[in-house]
Amino acid sequence: MLVSEITAFLEQAYDVLNETFFEGELSKVVITVQSSPKCYGHYTTWDAWKEEQRGYREINIAAETLNRPIGNVIATLVHEMVHHYCDMRGIKDTSRGGVYHNKRFKEQAELRGLILDYDSRIGFSITHPSLMLMDLINSMGWQNVNLARNGGVTSSNGSDNAPGGAGGADAGKKKSSTRKYICPICGCSVRATKVVNIACLDCQVQMIVEEK
Repeated sequence: MLVSEITAFLEQAYDVLNETFFEGELSKVVITVQSSPKCYGHYTTWDAWKEEQRGYREINIAAETLNRPIGNVIATLVHEMVHHYCDMRGIKDTSRGGVYHNKRFKEQAELRGLILDYDSRIGFSITHPSLMLMDLINSMGWQNVNLARNGGVTSSNGSDNAPGGAGGADAGKKKSSTRKYICPICGCSVRATKVVNIACLDCQVQMIVEEK
């Protein structure tokens, strides 16, 4: 995918998530995809962008993390949207210079389809998609979206709809008939020789196919 296509998808996802989990209350932000080796994403609590005298907050999704399962990427987007919500509502959701995520953040995030793990250094910041969020992803048809640079969207019949002219595969090679399915939460994986609907019973979420 081109960066412009990735950004367009994330903007579309932002609008859907805003209506679904925030009742459309969140104001417009600028979504960027930039290198951020130390984190999955960030939200600016100041107007990082201006257009015609109007300021906009920024949500960045780290370019290095786009090869993760789409459930995890969307969970990161929701995580940053929760920061935006707390900022708009005057809820102090972090401390230690924005690093430590407190119980207020946890409360708001769990209302919006996230599962959070605790770390003594960063608080309730380690983010996973819940079954509720995965259900939304599946209902929107996003489950096979691959935001990696060589990725695309796989349709339900398994055909490659990757954008651009080069598909990245050698036309002379026979493609493998096996598919690898991954749990977006725990990372457990299985292989199948056909398209199947399969779930991780430990995490209670649908497993998604890994793009090659």
